[in-house]
Amino acid sequence: MTEKAKREYKTVEHGPYDYRNDTLHPVVLKNYGKWKHHDNPRPGVLVSVAESGDVLYTVRAGTARQITVDNVRTLCDLADKHSEGYMRFTVRNNVELMTTDESRIDALIADLEQAGFPVGGTSNTVTNIHHTQGWLHCDIPATDASGVVKSMMDELMHEFRHAEMPAKVRLSTGCCAINCSGQADIAVIVKHTRPPRINHETLAKTCELPKVVARCPVAAIRPTRVDGRLSLEVVEEKCMYCGACFGACPSMEINHPEHSKIAIWVGGKNSNARTKPAIMKMVAHGLPNNPPRWPEVNKVVKDILMAYKKGGRPYERLGEWIERIGWKRFFEETGLSFDVDMIDSYRMARTTFNKSAHIRF
Repeated sequence: MTEKAKREYKTVEHGPYDYRNDTLHPVVLKNYGKWKHHDNPRPGVLVSVAESGDVLYTVRAGTARQITVDNVRTLCDLADKHSEGYMRFTVRNNVELMTTDESRIDALIADLEQAGFPVGGTSNTVTNIHHTQGWLHCDIPATDASGVVKSMMDELMHEFRHAEMPAKVRLSTGCCAINCSGQADIAVIVKHTRPPRINHETLAKTCELPKVVARCPVAAIRPTRVDGRLSLEVVEEKCMYCGACFGACPSMEINHPEHSKIAIWVGGKNSNARTKPAIMKMVAHGLPNNPPRWPEVNKVVKDILMAYKKGGRPYERLGEWIERIGWKRFFEETGLSFDVDMIDSYRMARTTFNKSAHIRF
């Protein structure tokens, strides 16, 4: 092969895309890590002042997590019109459009509202709800988190648009109890109430039995034989109804329209501001999984928020408010009922996690 005919190879580095290349607003890129202060003059509007004297205005609006191509094109058109072509999505499914021209803010807000994107979610508001994928993307959900979020935000739109809460309020939803949900001031999470139903006729044909056994976090699944066929059984005394096995094997269905309920948890906190991070506690359960509007769930969430709005002190997060007034008064203020199933007394998980051959700490 002649020198001219030799093929030239170019090394291409693969890995995470460097978002700084062409996605950051030029003012952000110029002043990266060199901001003097930030301000929030009104709900949905942020002002960032750099040490260099540059000023950047950000308008935040709520969107749905499952967003259509038409929505994206509309937002891109608004970014081209009002924010030099730059926008970004936050982890809570908000969209933020940035501009250096203060005179554009009112027109940008008007266009966002007209297009169906409510402006708000900053400072001491109820911000857009962090939620899991739901039936569209996941194999184990027992409810549609996106639907729950839509129904809740319809009820809480005033709190999204107006900064009237004692402090910021973070809400989240989870389609199941084990995967995508996280600590939040209020969380809506599915709670299964019975072990999975095993279809012994199809299990061995459709599932890898060792994989299903290994999937159980409390080692409640064991191999067995049913009518001469290899199959599995569940030790009900050990099962914690998490539904992890269903993700590995559709023949172990745990979802049920009547027995898959919804629970409400409160007091979670990820930040380290003023007080240390906190883990949520369950305050309501057995709520019906009642699409398409989930009225029972929305009533409990709204009752909790209104009690907190009335009794919380400035800058006091919801969990901090509960710690100050005590759990007895919390249940009195919210009108919720306490029962023994809310006591965190399950200790088997820690023992089996540490002894199981599947998982080691």
